[in-house]
Amino acid sequence: MGIYTLLSKIHSPEDIKHFSQKELKALAAEIRRTIIEVVGKNGGHLASNLGVVELTIALHRVFNSPEDAIVWDVSHQCYAHKLITGRYAEFATLRQADGLSGFTKKAESPHDFFDNGHSSTSISSALGLITAWNLQEKGGHVIAVIGDGALTGGMAFEALSNAGQLAKNLIVIVNDNQMSIDQNTGALSSYLSRLTMTTHYQFFRHCIDKFVKHIPFFGSFLTKFIFRFKRGLKGLLFSNNLFSDFGFEYVGPLDGHDEKGLENVLNMVKDMNRPVVVHVVTKKGKGYSPAEDHPERFHGIGPFCISDGTVEKFDTLSFTESFSSSLMKLAEERGDIVCITAAMAKGTGLDSFARHYPHRFFDVGIAEEHAVTFGGGLARGGLLPVICIYSTFMQRAVDQLIHDISLQKLHAVIVLDRAGAVPNDGETHQGVFDIALFRPVPGITIMSPATAVDLDICLRYAVNAEGAVVIRYPKMSCPSEQPSFSLPAETGRGVLVTASEFCPSLEVSLEDDVAVKNVLFVTTGGMFSEVTVASRSLLMKNIIADIYTLRFIKPFDSEYFLEIARRYDGIVFVEDGVVTGGIAEFLAGLCAENEISCCAVKAFPDSFFSQGSRSQICEQAGMSPADLQKAAEDILKR
Repeated sequence: MGIYTLLSKIHSPEDIKHFSQKELKALAAEIRRTIIEVVGKNGGHLASNLGVVELTIALHRVFNSPEDAIVWDVSHQCYAHKLITGRYAEFATLRQADGLSGFTKKAESPHDFFDNGHSSTSISSALGLITAWNLQEKGGHVIAVIGDGALTGGMAFEALSNAGQLAKNLIVIVNDNQMSIDQNTGALSSYLSRLTMTTHYQFFRHCIDKFVKHIPFFGSFLTKFIFRFKRGLKGLLFSNNLFSDFGFEYVGPLDGHDEKGLENVLNMVKDMNRPVVVHVVTKKGKGYSPAEDHPERFHGIGPFCISDGTVEKFDTLSFTESFSSSLMKLAEERGDIVCITAAMAKGTGLDSFARHYPHRFFDVGIAEEHAVTFGGGLARGGLLPVICIYSTFMQRAVDQLIHDISLQKLHAVIVLDRAGAVPNDGETHQGVFDIALFRPVPGITIMSPATAVDLDICLRYAVNAEGAVVIRYPKMSCPSEQPSFSLPAETGRGVLVTASEFCPSLEVSLEDDVAVKNVLFVTTGGMFSEVTVASRSLLMKNIIADIYTLRFIKPFDSEYFLEIARRYDGIVFVEDGVVTGGIAEFLAGLCAENEISCCAVKAFPDSFFSQGSRSQICEQAGMSPADLQKAAEDILKR
């Protein structure tokens, strides 16, 4: 990362408060170049960060962080914020192990108020924070920055409804970078927006409201009449404004790349003693043409070539790509298949389905709860919904899966992409809770494919099954195929892959008087790669290590499994989910009940795991191939 003149001198937001307009323009350019360089090398969220540079500069010049709090929704657009708050020297470590998080993180800086990573939470968090400060008479402003995409989440509207009645001094910045919220773009609108922010207007309004309320008998009636008259007048002059109906003063839309203009508006807004929505229009990918032309491609991206924006393509097939391919084949065969996602069409591999079957594809926006219940309605209407959501975001729809799908005995396929260890995105994005969350649900089926062929078989089973079927797989390339994964699915039964199958070139050569020891790895499909490496290492030490993959996590054929388990000297249960409430813990108990005692459990411990590569996260959790090998050796020593 190159050294930039202005950025290298910034240690806190105070350092930019006396910059000239010329220096601010140069600073914005330095910030963009730095973000492009680092994301080009490390991967990350590019388009959204390039779009909020001027807005971030204006916020930090007008407000006094951390005495004032800036709460970033999702916080994937906080890179400029990190640079302005003194983290330039560490910025090259973005999204790396032991480096800066790609999201706001309290442990990193006093300027980061929350550990964010999920959508539509900022207004709720900001409302709670400003309410606490007001009750303690602390003073200070709280500003929630939320994108138009995040406003599709129902939680944002719940917070707006509450905030309009509760928060006198909450500021909500709506970063509109994709769609227009309303049509208030004319000169009259701009003039009246500025007028309602002036101190004189607010003082006059306050005095009139106070006077009217104290008129005997008629005060209450006149207050309601004035409110309705004002709303009616706004409706006559402008298109309807949702924020005004929630009780907010509405300002905008404003040019999100006019830093000076934003400062002027924010300086007036901060003196208003009422909740305010400031509508700012920005361009995703601003300043980098590949991202401007294809913002969806550069939303979250891996390392890329900065000169032309191309991403290196590997020959190996990812689980997401494999799912997409299998789904397309099924969609040709079955016209009743419909697909639903929550603003994750490309990330879940549904973009191909959407192009070929636009009338059977539904992107409901960032609204996971609605996506699942909507799927239940489609199922009740006679269609087969395939609901595709990242594992970490599916946490938000636990009740909907229980109440609106499983309880109703409706047939739906829920595909959880990015299950298990998720590289680079940190604590908020690990997909390690889905097994423990959904395994207790009555009547549910949970499948865990290990390879591309296995995934195809699981998907075909799921569309022909009954009730809710969850298929979970990791964010990684598919492992090498083994013949056993081509066997048809039998309800409740996993796939036994013997050492001779995945490693035929290695033979156990022992003295005649040495007994052969064997061990069985029982693993969820997402850990098959790591388990295979551990098994091969054990074979090098003359220990036979077979693998039983849990094609079915639920239902589970216990008798079939126990018959296999009794053949081995030891068993290691491996799960890319949390240990508490997981399948590994359950199976270890099952073995103990049946007097199979030489067992070990390797699953994610009771902790959150920060960003890093997949292998680094597995090492943090004690689930690297070396850890799995050691667990097997320790069992055999007992």
